[in-house]
Amino acid sequence: MSTISIKPADVHKKWVLVDATGLVVGRLASLIALRLRGKHLPIFTPHVDCGDNVIVINAAKVVLTGRKREDKIYRHHTGHIGGIKERTARSILEGKFPERILEKAVQRMLPHGPLGRRQLGNLRVYPGTQHPHEAQKPEALDVGAMNRKNKRSA
Repeated sequence: MSTISIKPADVHKKWVLVDATGLVVGRLASLIALRLRGKHLPIFTPHVDCGDNVIVINAAKVVLTGRKREDKIYRHHTGHIGGIKERTARSILEGKFPERILEKAVQRMLPHGPLGRRQLGNLRVYPGTQHPHEAQKPEALDVGAMNRKNKRSA
C-alpha cells in the first residue's frame, strides 16, 4: 500500500456552516482549524490546501469559560515606541467587531506561513445570523452535539 499525496487540482472543497451560539471559543476554534487544514479527510496532505470552506454565524454569542471574559488580554503593538495596546476579551465581545475573538483563536491554531494564510482565507465569520453564502449550499455542522463540553449556557 502506498501513501497518497494529492495535488491541488484534485481537491474538492465543501462548504460547512457552523452556528456558534453558546459554544466554547477554544473548542470551536480547534474544530474549525481542523476543518480548514483538511485533517478530517483521509486524503490529508500537509503541503496542500485540502480543507473545507467554513462559515461561522452568531460569532458574537460565543462563550469563554472561567474568568477569561474579564481576565484574558489581547495585546498588539502599534509600531511606535511604547505603543503596546491592551484590550480585554469582554471589551472586544461588546465592541464593534466581536467576531475577531474567534478569528484570532483560529488564526493562532493554523500554520504560520503562506499555506496557513491561504487556509485562513477559507474562513468566513459573521457576528449575526445573516451571511451571503446561500448560493454555495453549505451543510450544517452541529459542533454542540459532538461533545457535551463544547456547549455552555452563557
